[in-house]
Amino acid sequence: MTTPVIDTAHRYQPRRTLTVRVELVRQLRRRRTLIAFGVAIALPLIVVAAVTLGPSSSSGGGGFGDGDLDLVGLATSGAWNFALTMLFFGSGFLLTIIAAMFLGDSVASEASWSTLRYLLAAPVPRRRLLRAKAIVGLLLTAITLAILVLASWIIGALAFGVAPLSSPLGGSWDTAESAYRLAIVAGYIGLMMLIPAGIAFLMSVLTDVPLGAVGAAVVIVIVANILDAIEALGDLRRLLPTDYGNAWVDALAPTIAWEQMAIGASYSVVLFTLLVVIAVLRFDRKDITS
Repeated sequence: MTTPVIDTAHRYQPRRTLTVRVELVRQLRRRRTLIAFGVAIALPLIVVAAVTLGPSSSSGGGGFGDGDLDLVGLATSGAWNFALTMLFFGSGFLLTIIAAMFLGDSVASEASWSTLRYLLAAPVPRRRLLRAKAIVGLLLTAITLAILVLASWIIGALAFGVAPLSSPLGGSWDTAESAYRLAIVAGYIGLMMLIPAGIAFLMSVLTDVPLGAVGAAVVIVIVANILDAIEALGDLRRLLPTDYGNAWVDALAPTIAWEQMAIGASYSVVLFTLLVVIAVLRFDRKDITS
């Protein structure tokens, strides 16, 4: 009697389950992902249409103020300024919703579809599942941000030319410096999106309702912004992570001031890490019934 040969290559290995690549492909095929990418492209198109076709387009100001003193007023001066203005528009609310959607929908959607328990029975280790979900959510948020910047620059170039970036704080730069300054602004805004992303990820673990997780994160950020606008709170506002949301303006100064951006970025990364740790510990002990 011959001894059966055991194929050790096909034994169960946790690291082979639910890879980031597999999860990324799954999420890229979802309609909500394509809609988010489409919105990032539609925003600059809508703004250009409003500027060129609006009632103020014939006055020469382009509908964006006097063109000299403020960021929005410089939007029509060229592709670099237009992309910067779209980042300003997007960072206020659009990117917050998108970051909350990609992270808040991650685990809660599997629970709402009743597929979460089957994934864990595959078996996919719980922490590996959370790791894949978090990484893919952040990747999709970063891709959306990149699409917004690239689409805005291309559309701005076609509509307004490719003049160098002009700062509302004074001065302008060549193409290389313009790209550098815009990259700093986009990178910092991306880091600030870790705040709604972390809140949404934690809520996604705590609830089986994706819309509830997304909505909770957006509401918390809105409340934090409202509190930050109340001057009576004084220095207490510095404790709010959203207080550093516009620190990227320091990247537009003749000499970049890094202090506030460093504080804001550190605050965002630390808060995101803390929220993810809480989510992992909670998920480790959660009774999965759906």
